[in-house]
Amino acid sequence: MEAELRSAFQALYGETPRVFRAPGRVNLIGEHTDYNDGFVMPAALQFASWVAVSARDDRQVVLHSQAFEGQEVKFDLDTLKPGQHMHHWADYVRGVAWALLGAGHPITGANLMVCSNVPIGSGLSSSASVEVATARALLRDIPVDGPQLARLCQKAENDYVMMRCGIMDQYISANGEADHALMLDCRSLEHRLLPLPPDVRLVIVNSGVKHALAGGEYNHRREMCEQSAGLLGITALRDATLQDVSSRLPVDLQPYARHVVSENARVEESARALLAGDLGTFGRLMYESHTSMRYDYRITCDELDLLVDLARELPGVFGARMTGGGFGGCTVNLVRAEDADAFEERIRTAYESRTSIRAEIYQCRASQGAGEVLAS
Repeated sequence: MEAELRSAFQALYGETPRVFRAPGRVNLIGEHTDYNDGFVMPAALQFASWVAVSARDDRQVVLHSQAFEGQEVKFDLDTLKPGQHMHHWADYVRGVAWALLGAGHPITGANLMVCSNVPIGSGLSSSASVEVATARALLRDIPVDGPQLARLCQKAENDYVMMRCGIMDQYISANGEADHALMLDCRSLEHRLLPLPPDVRLVIVNSGVKHALAGGEYNHRREMCEQSAGLLGITALRDATLQDVSSRLPVDLQPYARHVVSENARVEESARALLAGDLGTFGRLMYESHTSMRYDYRITCDELDLLVDLARELPGVFGARMTGGGFGGCTVNLVRAEDADAFEERIRTAYESRTSIRAEIYQCRASQGAGEVLAS
């Protein structure tokens, strides 16, 4: 895709661009814990967004996407304000520009062209990959480290696009390492790399159910968590215990808080299991995570539950769970490499027979985080 992007940019703008790439991600375990100052364990994927860029001598940003040929978006860097989002894919680009300027980075006008192969609406973080690639393209040679870049892209989505996401998606896109998962402390932004065994695959099964997190359910879950933390007198649910949840919160808030507290504990146990090469324990924790999201946090759907139930019965599967914000999207399955092809065929057939939906399935390895792609 990168070579096609360079060619299309040259044809449209008459200039040779620089190109920056940022990956999507899959979260192995640790869902809806990031905005609660908790722990997550994502891995960057080979699916990515690319942004081609050349400088302009004015304050305009001229933007095209290969996904929407003929559609041009223009905006002035000096007139960007939060709350101006237009429920358009270009909001992510505008928001990143606004956040970079607000942090004092001297970005200039630019010609941009975006392309991506991250499946939209799948829970693999297409928006964060666009944000991080855009930020690198607008900054170019202005030095900003990966954790700070992630914070700025999160600010763009929180305060410009008005989607109150945590920092996980932007962080892994900016800081991922090939063949490793990354355990991130979302409070301190300290992370540790966890090697993924070469004889397993991350098999992602797209349910075909699109999710639209900005529709309100995601923000509602976050509000419930913040309300719970406030009642407990703590900064975030990261600091709560299961005893706090069961004895000090109203009954209607307990399931949401219980998921967050138990999920943080599962991430920490999963990291120990992965370092010890104990994939059986890791897989059990993946299943427990899905059950918690299904019955406590209530963010799965019938199709996702079916995919996890089907995976339990197939050989070579260590664990499976919903991944992403929920209400649709994908499951992630930890599968022995030698069984991955058979798993793909059998789960696709079984799922289609039950739902009439032909699932898209991706066999993945952990990929490198954001950076410039040099012309070959």
